[in-house]
Amino acid sequence: MRIRFVEISNFRKLKATHLDFDKKTTILVGANNSGKTSAMVALRIFLLSPSRLALRDVTIANWTKFDLLGEQWEADAESTVDFDALLPSLDVWLDVPLSEIQHVVHILPTLDWSGGLLGVRLKYHAKDLEKLRAEYLAQRSAARNASTIGPKGEATKIAVWPRSLTDFLERRLRAHVELSAYPLDPTAVMPPGKNGLAIPQSLPVNALAFDQPPFKNLIKIDEIAAQRDFADAGGNDGGEDKGDAPSRRFKRRLSDQLRSYYDRHLDPSKTTSDKDYEALGAIQAAERSFDARLEAGFATAFEELEDLGYPGMSNPKLKISTLLRATDGLKHGSSVQYQVADPSGDGTKTLKLPEDYSGLGYQNLIAMVFMLMGFRDEWMRVEKAGLLHGVDVSHEIQPLHLVLVEEPEAHLHAQVQQVFINKAYNLLRKHADLGAEDSYCTQLVVSTHSSHVAHEADFASLRYFRRRPAASKGETPTTTVANLSHIFGDGDDTTRFVKRYLKATHCDLFFADGVIFVEGQAERILVPHFIRHHFPELSRRYVSLLELGGSHVHSFRDLIDALGIATLIIGDLDATAAVKITDKNGHETTRWKSARPERGKEQQTANSVLKEWHPKKKLIDELVTLAPEGHVSDGGQDYDLYVTYQKPVKINSSSQDDVIVIPRTFEDALILENLTVVEKIQGSVTSGKVRAIVAQNLTGDDLEDELFELLKTAEKAAFALDCLMLEDPKALKAPSYIAAGLKWFERAVGKDIAEGELKTGKADGGH
Repeated sequence: MRIRFVEISNFRKLKATHLDFDKKTTILVGANNSGKTSAMVALRIFLLSPSRLALRDVTIANWTKFDLLGEQWEADAESTVDFDALLPSLDVWLDVPLSEIQHVVHILPTLDWSGGLLGVRLKYHAKDLEKLRAEYLAQRSAARNASTIGPKGEATKIAVWPRSLTDFLERRLRAHVELSAYPLDPTAVMPPGKNGLAIPQSLPVNALAFDQPPFKNLIKIDEIAAQRDFADAGGNDGGEDKGDAPSRRFKRRLSDQLRSYYDRHLDPSKTTSDKDYEALGAIQAAERSFDARLEAGFATAFEELEDLGYPGMSNPKLKISTLLRATDGLKHGSSVQYQVADPSGDGTKTLKLPEDYSGLGYQNLIAMVFMLMGFRDEWMRVEKAGLLHGVDVSHEIQPLHLVLVEEPEAHLHAQVQQVFINKAYNLLRKHADLGAEDSYCTQLVVSTHSSHVAHEADFASLRYFRRRPAASKGETPTTTVANLSHIFGDGDDTTRFVKRYLKATHCDLFFADGVIFVEGQAERILVPHFIRHHFPELSRRYVSLLELGGSHVHSFRDLIDALGIATLIIGDLDATAAVKITDKNGHETTRWKSARPERGKEQQTANSVLKEWHPKKKLIDELVTLAPEGHVSDGGQDYDLYVTYQKPVKINSSSQDDVIVIPRTFEDALILENLTVVEKIQGSVTSGKVRAIVAQNLTGDDLEDELFELLKTAEKAAFALDCLMLEDPKALKAPSYIAAGLKWFERAVGKDIAEGELKTGKADGGH
């Protein structure tokens, strides 16, 4: 048995979100504000703390509908808004083999079920809608009549609570809604729609809720929250609300974890077993010996106290009775120590420090690991956890264990993050009855902002939270989730190439606001320089820069389509010309060879992106005359894509009239548009040769040819590094085709994007 997927509705940005679960470990990734935390909070509230729902947890686009309903109530008009339909719900779909039917009998939708999917909807609804309406109208009536007497004696209206139904629900939502669970129809399951939005099935009008919590004896749920050792903004320290399942407060100190583990699993004073009698005997003997020693030591003092007498008491006697607990020895600061050195070499004189002297990251790792061990042993009823008031309850072990971990990377070094994500699931399965056995299932869900965690995980376990713009005016941006197992599953050579490349680049693509593809090392060095000094708004965004040859960029198309993030591709024109070759038998064949870009020569591009992705043109004449808006993709995908490459540029020369040249590479385009600046670049041999060529005042075509021949064998990266050393970092301008792309990209990754400008390409600044 396992959770196949969940569907979250009307919860924060998760308006209608389908989230697939991996069989073992599910990693939630995505850019900031994409909904990862919302998904974890939704699972926590629905499955652990249902009474913690607040109005701010309801999708904000629904608030206007709440207010409309309130206005209709006040006008005594017919209600057109379904209150319950605006509240959050969570559909949990289990995959249960027929052999485990005994665990799920209480949630079967029909007696005809023969294994497979089983669904349960956890849905918030009004306890008594008429009671809610009456209380709201009473409060609104009082609020409308509220006034105050001004300094001149006139009555002035004042705004008091509640000013609207949403204002009322801010305070009173919990009092008027409750969570119920309903069975779902496995035959009515719908896959996500074309835009990735979930399509939850509609409940019948006469649907009956379960009498008991459906997952109580079915799923054990544990969590490690993100805000470890910080106050929760929601004010919850773990299940203090009535009816909430308890959630342990995070304890970083190992001594705290040891005490907690001892209390739950080892304390001999709880449900004593045969193995505990010896320990209890030793503790009680120590108590008697300690009592006798204390009585002898305090005898004189007690005699003096007895001589004083007590009003109303005769012959008062003071007795000492100590209570020793094993955990008392773990309460002082040095109860747990770390051995840091052993000068003796034989362990007789080791040097130790208290646990507080270890690094914060190490403490955090140890604490999380110990919590996972505690979750596992509590689930498997290890030691005392299997006994309740002396009765064996180990047979009540839930068949499914769901563990939620938020942002495990907090305070952890990169290497330790990778160790944790590698070991966490195996740690949860390290028990004689678990391991590779399938009688009990463990599913680990981890949300993360760390590219190191994503790098170490199997990419097929990644679930990418994709930000989507508002569907229409009055709506709010929402989130859908891409199951990357469809991208990184059993793939072909292209998929394997993308996977290997991302492993080598630490996967920051999964957390970026946008991605820029560049062709070579020089672009990789200088494009960030251009952004930093010429595009200040863009420099504030989280951008992933990937260096790939033009023949490989299109391999990422399926992944970019799934991620749906703003994408800028900076490529090369890669002009080729047809060359006739005659063999020794007189047979003539045509081959395409690299050539200097020229118009009217029927040249073609060798760049796969330009031919197959966008703008899907191969003739050089068409590419160099492409209008600015043509660089923006309108291929039907619901994300922003801009492809740029070398275009004709005007070279200003003092010795001749201005000429138009089509550069071949990034480097010669950079030089041709920065001729006066290049004269100041010094450092490498390449920079010296570039200065020498520029100093010759060659004509446009000759200058382009000389630069191209030099750069074919020159150290391009060295020249790019020399450019960074200019005294005035803003003196070096980006080539016009790159500047146009970056101007568009700056708008595309901004939050206040003008949709019309993006789609028409007006934000690109032209060429």
